[in-house]
Amino acid sequence: MNDGLAPGVEAVTSGAPRSEEPVQTRGYRVIALVVASALFMQQLDGTVLTVALPTMARDLATPATSLSLALTSYLLALALFIPASGTLADKFGSRTIFCSAIGVFLLGSILCAQSGSLPTLVAARFLQGIGGAMMVPVGRLVLLRSVAKADMVQALSWLVMPALIGPILGPPLGGFIVTWLDWRWIFYLNIPIGIIGMIGAWMLVPEVRGDARLRFDVSGFFLSGISLGCLLFGFELASRPGTGLVALGLLVIGAVFGWLYIRHARHTTDPILDPTLMRVPTFRLSVIGGSLTRITQGAQPFLLPLMFQLGFGLSAAKTGTITMAGAVGALAMKALAPRVLRRWGFRRSLIVSGLASSAGYATCAFFRPDWSIPLITFILALSGFFTSFQFTGFNAIAYADVDKDRMSAATSFYATFQQLTLSLGICTAATVLELGSLVEGKGGPTLNSFSAAFIVVAIISASAVIWNRRFAPDAGAAMSGHHGHGDSDE
Repeated sequence: MNDGLAPGVEAVTSGAPRSEEPVQTRGYRVIALVVASALFMQQLDGTVLTVALPTMARDLATPATSLSLALTSYLLALALFIPASGTLADKFGSRTIFCSAIGVFLLGSILCAQSGSLPTLVAARFLQGIGGAMMVPVGRLVLLRSVAKADMVQALSWLVMPALIGPILGPPLGGFIVTWLDWRWIFYLNIPIGIIGMIGAWMLVPEVRGDARLRFDVSGFFLSGISLGCLLFGFELASRPGTGLVALGLLVIGAVFGWLYIRHARHTTDPILDPTLMRVPTFRLSVIGGSLTRITQGAQPFLLPLMFQLGFGLSAAKTGTITMAGAVGALAMKALAPRVLRRWGFRRSLIVSGLASSAGYATCAFFRPDWSIPLITFILALSGFFTSFQFTGFNAIAYADVDKDRMSAATSFYATFQQLTLSLGICTAATVLELGSLVEGKGGPTLNSFSAAFIVVAIISASAVIWNRRFAPDAGAAMSGHHGHGDSDE
């Protein structure tokens, strides 16, 4: 169901690739599958982890909702280091950085498995995120630069389909591990997958370099990093009792440094995050609509396992079996997406899928222990189907009108907002759960708290339809093959 944690990086290549042989369009499937192996590892790691949160919380002697910090720290590292990874790829080559990034991710995984407290787990997850920030984006941008716009939807489907196996296997595998083994095996699983990915990358991914003459925006990197870091941890602390003043201070600092970065970017030739990309209508609408949808998507995999285990009293194994339904629905959608977009176009498809996925999120608010498990599973699968379609559409149309020489800047900008909003989704869900516990005077979240959280995120998701309606009827026609016959602005 997830659309990939990192769609691109800054300036992996600017102009023609400087490899001995240019990347050929006919080879995009091979590159997509290799990159997907890294994305598979990320998705498996993340989805297994969400199911294990209650067990990990007991072992680490911390509230389950506090473990949202371990999820947020990973996404924060992605948001901070995705822009910087492009310069490294330009200088050392995409294959070298891709393999090195897998190595960093594996080191972080080993340290996660050895963690004995929440702070050490958070630090290890942050290291994992640094590897993830360089791992998928570099490979994905090489893929985007090797594909004609007419093939881009199909190429992105090839990229994410193997990666969707991770969310399908993750929940039941996580339930099995924490029920019969130890949660630390969640992280040890990454070792064989990562080694296989490194071997495949070294053999199959071309050593593409970009224009190394581009200056790295050091000032922009620090300004944007401070802003994003303060905003994310400000939202995170806002979800915890007794930290209101600290959270407010961090949010204010984040806003100030964000303003300073925008001023800096206006007077910089090659800003690390280029705000002028928002002048491209399809890119702007995709960023805004996609961000609203991803806030909700960040919340759901955090909320569902906690609700099923803490609210329903289900085992981790049964929880994992149920929550995998969303990923199954997402996988079923990927084969249909190109045909649906060709028939109905981006605008109409995003409107309909946006309403359907929001309705699915809202329905989760009414889940109760006496509901039929097959019915819950069906609703989650249907919700995953439409949510995944949203991400496929947003990911593709974002680049419909972006020039090739700005593609790396666009993927960097888009990826950063993607990580920011996924993190914000977790923080939003945790905040609502904490407020619900305070209002009801309980020691932990109740079913009513989970219901409130799902309603809040469903409303946020539904608001994306406002922006979906602003796409032109023929937006992205070069990608989808849809000619807009019979469409009209409403």
